[in-house]
Amino acid sequence: MSLVLRNLQRAVPIRRAPLRKKMEIVRSILGVQKFDLAIVCVDNKSIQHINRIYREKNLPTDVLSFPFHENVKAGELPQPDFPDDYNLGDIFLGVEYIFQQCKGNEDYYDILTVTATHGLCHLLGFTHSTQAEWQKMYQKEKQVLEELSRRTGTRLQPLSRGLF
Repeated sequence: MSLVLRNLQRAVPIRRAPLRKKMEIVRSILGVQKFDLAIVCVDNKSIQHINRIYREKNLPTDVLSFPFHENVKAGELPQPDFPDDYNLGDIFLGVEYIFQQCKGNEDYYDILTVTATHGLCHLLGFTHSTQAEWQKMYQKEKQVLEELSRRTGTRLQPLSRGLF
């Protein structure tokens, strides 16, 4: 199914093709190519607004995920009953925030890919509220990013590596 990648911001120039290419590989690694997925790139003002409404945190952030299937257990794929339910959900990337957090030697598109992968793991039921949940999510991110790195020649590290 489709990967929709929208850029709704003008704060940071962005080429969608590199992110699309890597996220198609990530979808393949996770075995979710048959599901629709939307990735929306927004600026600090927009991600802060969304964060305030849905998480009651009035500050910009790097990624927010909104799953289509709410009760997916970490490590399991949704089991849709109807064709229209082959949807994972939406990932909002705070690309301006991500760009501002990038260190000098980091590739912006690599960081976008790592952040989008983190968001995709959330859509698949992974969380990091407790140390046990974090460990499970970290291992999944690590496995996916290692395979992506092997396929693309990059060296990507999980976004959640320093949370606990």
